[in-house]
Amino acid sequence: MSENVVHLHKPTDPPTDDNAPTVLTVVPDAPPASPVPLWVRSGRALRTAATHETTRTTVRAVARHGLYTFNGGRIVARRTWDGKTGARYERMIRTAEAAGNLEAAEEWEERLQRFRAARHHRRMDLLHSPVEAAKGLAVGTGVSIGVLVALGVVMAINNHDVTDVITPLRATIDFIALLIRIVQVVWGPALTIGPFLALLALWTVGSKQQAAPQWALPANVRSGEGEPITPSIVVKALRDLGVPALRGAIKEMGDAGASMLGPIRIAGCGVEVDVTLPSGVSTNEVQGKRRKLAENLTRHEHEVFITIPEAARTVRLWIADSGALDEPIGPSPLVTDETLTANYRTGKAPWGQDLRGDAAALSVYQRHLLITGLSNQGKTAALRALALWLAFDRTVEFRIADLKGAGDWDMFDGLATVLIQGPTDDHVIQATEMVEGLVAEMERRLQAPPGTVFEPLVGIVDEAQVAFMCPAKDEDKRPYGGSKATSRYFMAVRKVHNQGRAVDVTLWEGTQDPTDQNLPKLVREGAHTRASLVLGTESQACMALGDKAVNGGAAPHLLRQGLDKGTLVVASDGIEIPAGQASITVRTHYISTDDAKEIAARAKALRDGVATLRVIERREERDPLADIAAIFGKLPRLVTQDVLKRLTALNEDAYGRWTFTDLRRVLEDTGAEPYKSDGRMVIAHERVVRALANRDENGSASAEG
Repeated sequence: MSENVVHLHKPTDPPTDDNAPTVLTVVPDAPPASPVPLWVRSGRALRTAATHETTRTTVRAVARHGLYTFNGGRIVARRTWDGKTGARYERMIRTAEAAGNLEAAEEWEERLQRFRAARHHRRMDLLHSPVEAAKGLAVGTGVSIGVLVALGVVMAINNHDVTDVITPLRATIDFIALLIRIVQVVWGPALTIGPFLALLALWTVGSKQQAAPQWALPANVRSGEGEPITPSIVVKALRDLGVPALRGAIKEMGDAGASMLGPIRIAGCGVEVDVTLPSGVSTNEVQGKRRKLAENLTRHEHEVFITIPEAARTVRLWIADSGALDEPIGPSPLVTDETLTANYRTGKAPWGQDLRGDAAALSVYQRHLLITGLSNQGKTAALRALALWLAFDRTVEFRIADLKGAGDWDMFDGLATVLIQGPTDDHVIQATEMVEGLVAEMERRLQAPPGTVFEPLVGIVDEAQVAFMCPAKDEDKRPYGGSKATSRYFMAVRKVHNQGRAVDVTLWEGTQDPTDQNLPKLVREGAHTRASLVLGTESQACMALGDKAVNGGAAPHLLRQGLDKGTLVVASDGIEIPAGQASITVRTHYISTDDAKEIAARAKALRDGVATLRVIERREERDPLADIAAIFGKLPRLVTQDVLKRLTALNEDAYGRWTFTDLRRVLEDTGAEPYKSDGRMVIAHERVVRALANRDENGSASAEG
């Protein structure tokens, strides 16, 4: 029984009165909708059944197994045809001709001629074989009967029974009759089962070759994720690359297109193969389609690297195991090996691993260094890891300016003689004067007597783009930043690059997002070791590494921002690079700030103690005796040469030209004069402090400019 429906509504007169009372109206139920036609419901059911996952899986399975059998027959027919004809030899001849290898083509042609001669000989033998077979059968039958009769005669003589003469012959006839009966029994079922066995054999061949379309294959096979790299997969990937000349050449080669490939070698977490391209195909055509090639190989773009070896018309493919590059490479030896030492001249810093999984170590001996990359990709960590290793060589002096000022280099307080941290123009001015101090020390060393041995001096400027972009000017209106000859920072860097390495004065710089404005051409080309993290464009990659490296396959702009942190593309003679390549990709070890502090503490334990100057004073008026007392830090004494060096680092303008005579003049009659210890002139900290305390109020002096 249908029920009535109660509707709440307002009266329609007047229609604009919002305060009208609500009226209850009882409205009978609407009549039921007309039933859906049967043919519509049937169509919906059919559509639901057709799109159901079970139906789709069933259709794919039927198509797959049917095509396995059909294509298995094609494969068997092809193999049979190849075995009976010279088709295989003709394909190899075309392959050799396409590759331009005429010697191989001639060799395969000779093999084809020998095959044809042998086949002709076999066919001629078949013409005479029936007669020969009849003669052989007649002779064989006669001999067999003779042997059986002779055997029967022997049996008859032995048994004294003349009927035994035919016993062997009768037994042979009975055996033949038994074989005939067995064949008669088996023949019928064999005719019935035989076709099914043949189809099963064809299906087996097709299933092993996965001879079905991709849509019909099972999901785990269809995805190809982690599929091992084989010659046929590489050839198919190249064939489908979209290069008409390459596709045509491979088509002419047939299945023998794998002759383009060298051996597929296991290389770390992937494989490596050299591909000799056919005539008319250039290497840059393949390089420009890296993403498509990677997808054809069922890999992501970052898992395929294309480089150009020395051989002509050859590209070298390194193909990672699926997902292998997303796995961490493990901690740095600086963290795990507390006995690790460093040697500036002969040692190499354990920086990370190359793509093959081998240790990648970098020599920093007399090499200026430049590391670039986008922000927050691991630039400071990569630069700091090298400095932490080198800190274990106690002969190396560091002067560091971090123009980010986030405390990433705090652990070098007590290792570096100068440590500037901050992003302001004032910090840039201090960093500029630090680099100018490197120039002054370099010039002093260059004027030293021949054969003088100098201890390594390494200047580090992190976030160097801040210095190049600084608008501040000095009192002579000379800008600190910029890329002109008037720029103080630019000219100081250029001078160090020009002659510093000859006297072991080197400069390491880290900078973001290289452009001509924040990294001038002359500066970036002055670095012996150039490394780059992920960049935005190919033009930036050329600025960071140079055109030669990028043309040779270096591609930091193809790294993944945020996912490939710490992955560097390095161009340097200080790291082992495979023959024929212009660069190498290194996955650097990540050293956290806490680990860096522990490593720095171990390095400090190897040293006598370093007084770190965190701010460079630029006042003209100075107190030499007070400055001498301040540079000792916790050291009880210093050799006079170290005192001069530290005073120069403290203030280049005031003490840059000081000699031993100037030092002795300041300390004369103070009770803190230099004295000889172990054959070297030294100054005692305690004596300087006592002289400073005993000095009367008017005894202070200002250093001369």
